[in-house]
Amino acid sequence: MIKVIVAEDDFRVAQLHEKFLKEIGNIEVSAKALNAEEALKAVSEHKPDLLLLDVYMPDRLGTDLLHELRELQPALDIIMITAANEKDMIAKALNYGVVDYIIKPISMNRFIETIEAYHQKKRLINSSDTLDQKVIDQLIGKETEDTESQGTSSVPKGIDQLTLKKVRDLLKQYATEGLTAEEASAHLGASKTTSRRYLEYLISTKEGTAEMRYGKVGRPERKYFYQL
Repeated sequence: MIKVIVAEDDFRVAQLHEKFLKEIGNIEVSAKALNAEEALKAVSEHKPDLLLLDVYMPDRLGTDLLHELRELQPALDIIMITAANEKDMIAKALNYGVVDYIIKPISMNRFIETIEAYHQKKRLINSSDTLDQKVIDQLIGKETEDTESQGTSSVPKGIDQLTLKKVRDLLKQYATEGLTAEEASAHLGASKTTSRRYLEYLISTKEGTAEMRYGKVGRPERKYFYQL
């Protein structure tokens, strides 16, 4: 479970961020802070994994907190979500190692994509006590090749090799009965959105097929099958 604190002076925006986070799952919003002082206090008390930080807050700039936050909790990951698009602010945030910098207004898709990418990085880091070059390249965003099943062709941005292998193996495991995106999500511990993206990617590479089936309550659902 990833612990998150939302530091945003507009409570309506903070609630929206919390709603987006619930769409992903396996995330706990430990606290919401309406100003810089509350943000520092919340980080000190809750020791979160991730802080969603605005720049323009009533008492101090979010970028001015970065040094204190690093001293307070060196391993804290920070994603800036703000209307601030000044070059100096962005450069300062990047120099302090923020995970991402998102300019408002943001879309749900952009938000979820960022959090899921962060989630995947956490899984990669926690996958072993030592990391090989391939995993390190993924962590720093370097393009890698799928040497296992795709030969020398590279996968598109947003498709992680390790997650792709898990989805492929899962689809093989349920080759007869097939899987919905929701069922794949439960097995993988990822969001339904992420699961569907990988399943659709396997269709695009001719490794999977899909068809509409009627579920238990009579609603049509898209079932994915491994292409034998």
